[in-house]
Amino acid sequence: MRGAGGRRLIGRLNHVAIAVRDLGKAASIYRDLLGAEVSAAVPQPDHGVTTVFVTLPNAKIELLEPLGPDSPIAKFLDRNPDGGVHHICYEVGDIRTARDALKSAGARVLGDGEPKIGAHGKPVLFLHPKDFAGTLIELEQA
Repeated sequence: MRGAGGRRLIGRLNHVAIAVRDLGKAASIYRDLLGAEVSAAVPQPDHGVTTVFVTLPNAKIELLEPLGPDSPIAKFLDRNPDGGVHHICYEVGDIRTARDALKSAGARVLGDGEPKIGAHGKPVLFLHPKDFAGTLIELEQA
């Protein structure tokens, strides 16, 4: 897949994030019912969530539970009471280069446009779902 200017912008799928109301219950489903490797829960106060990662052979599933009523995940769950897919994360070689190319092509970067440190300790950005077929996209520096 070639992006703006003919360059490949996205690399491998890093994770699919699923918003849940009960992180313990969701983690149990993946661990006990599906037999997956499930991480411990980690609060991410800068992002307003607590995360659990389910490790698969080819990617991860990120389970997201709101960390307080002002969490973006709380708002998502208000609109989607049963939870569901919140975003998809792709790796990029250089997050600023990808951001600049996408912005030049008319894509909207959420927030102030500057990368923030994500749950994996790497810089991340989010792209507006209206520019990507209704899907919130996270880019993570590989």
